[in-house]
Amino acid sequence: MESSAIFSLSPPSFLNPITSNKSKVTLLSLWKHNRNSSPSNLHCSKMFVPGFGEASPEAKAASNLHHFFTYVAVKIVAAQLESYNPEAHKELMEFLGRNSLTDGDKFCADMMRESPEHKNLALRILEVRSAYCKNDFEWDNLRRVALKMVDDSNTKIMRDYVVETSHET
Repeated sequence: MESSAIFSLSPPSFLNPITSNKSKVTLLSLWKHNRNSSPSNLHCSKMFVPGFGEASPEAKAASNLHHFFTYVAVKIVAAQLESYNPEAHKELMEFLGRNSLTDGDKFCADMMRESPEHKNLALRILEVRSAYCKNDFEWDNLRRVALKMVDDSNTKIMRDYVVETSHET
C-alpha cells in the first residue's frame, strides 16, 4: 500500500503583518499585548499541529490504520482461501485486480454489491479486520517501534550531517 502527500508551506503567519484600520500590527505584537494584559489559565503541554482541519494527527493515523487493517484482512482471507477454496480465492484476486484497496470501506462495500459470493467474501474480510484489530494487532509494539524508528532516523540524519560538514576541505 503506497501513499504520498504534498505539503504547501508558507511563511509563519506571525512574520506577515496584519492590516488593521489604523496601522499595521504584527501577530507577534498582538500576542505580546494579549499575554501581558490578561493572565491565562490555559496550560497545554501538547504541540499544536496546524493543517489537519477538524481531525487531529491521531485521527489521521487512525484512519490510515483502519484502511491498513482492511489490507491485512484481505491478505489473511486470501491466504486462507488459497488452501481450502481455490475458486473463492480466484474471485477475490480478480476483484482485487479491478478495485483499489486504498479506501478499505469502499472496497468492502463494493465487494458486497458485486454478487452473493462476493458478499460472503466481504463479510469474511470485515470479520477478520475487526478480529485482527481487537485481538491480534500489537498496539504496544506499534508505539515502541514507531518511537524507535523516529529516534534512529533522527540520530542517523544528525550523524550524517555532522560527518558531511566536518570534513576539512
